[in-house]
Amino acid sequence: MGASSRANPKVALLMGGPSAEREVSLSSGRECAAALREEGFQVVTVDAGDDLPARLGEISPDVVFNALHGRWGEDGCVQGLLEWLRLPYTHSGVLSSALAMDKERTKAAYRNAGLPVVDSLLAERAEVEAAHVMAPPYVVKPYNEGSSVGIYIVQEGANRPPALAPEMPQTLMVEAYVPGRELTVSVLGDRALCVTEIVTEGWYDYAAKYTPGGSHHVCPAELPAEITEACRAYALKAHEVLGCRGVSRTDFRWDDSKGLAGLVLLETNTQPGMTPTSLVPEQAAAEGMSFGQLCRWMVEDASCER
Repeated sequence: MGASSRANPKVALLMGGPSAEREVSLSSGRECAAALREEGFQVVTVDAGDDLPARLGEISPDVVFNALHGRWGEDGCVQGLLEWLRLPYTHSGVLSSALAMDKERTKAAYRNAGLPVVDSLLAERAEVEAAHVMAPPYVVKPYNEGSSVGIYIVQEGANRPPALAPEMPQTLMVEAYVPGRELTVSVLGDRALCVTEIVTEGWYDYAAKYTPGGSHHVCPAELPAEITEACRAYALKAHEVLGCRGVSRTDFRWDDSKGLAGLVLLETNTQPGMTPTSLVPEQAAAEGMSFGQLCRWMVEDASCER
């Protein structure tokens, strides 16, 4: 049973859920549901909660469109449930979802594949707050949450370590801060799309990412051909190395004073945002693919054993 098993396939669209990124997921879900209905699919939206297996049993969909972001939806948990229920689904499978959500293991996979990354380490929050665990400048962030929730930049010359918000988790990633430009590339199946540059005042944080006007995107980015090609090749390699399926998005920093040597991978997102201000739909549009066509492609790409 696949997405094309009926003339008018029924899609269960998972959104919301219990993660820190619930609001963004609801926004992604609404946009994707509307686009899929326009494309002729029957769509039932599901706010993913404890009753998810029962809800999916009632709906009996042909395919599940995963519009969840963050933990549970992006880390292999819901993917395992969908494999168990034998429901074809979009995006990456159990292992690659779990691997990409763990930023330290992602970096190990990058390193093994010869992809460039910055130095980083995992530390307990008490250690991070007690003293510098790395020479400034450095960045402190959760190692298994997405979307720039709770990111701290410790500037060069900072006398004391950061005071962290109570909602920050026990285990944190601390990584060397890379100056320069924020770049990102989406991959669709076996194809890297164009490069986008994200231009913000200061840090590209959660608000900048999801608020219209909080940042602006240059798509395609105005870069030397060598950097454009390297970003696209690295994003495709990251997608392959992590075992991603469907759509992924890999984020980079580029210190343009160092040329190609200044380009590093930060992370790969297996459930990238699908809102009006999101990067993947914008890159697809730059390649001539409408939002509806993108959502249709994702449904038609869905399967089990991803």
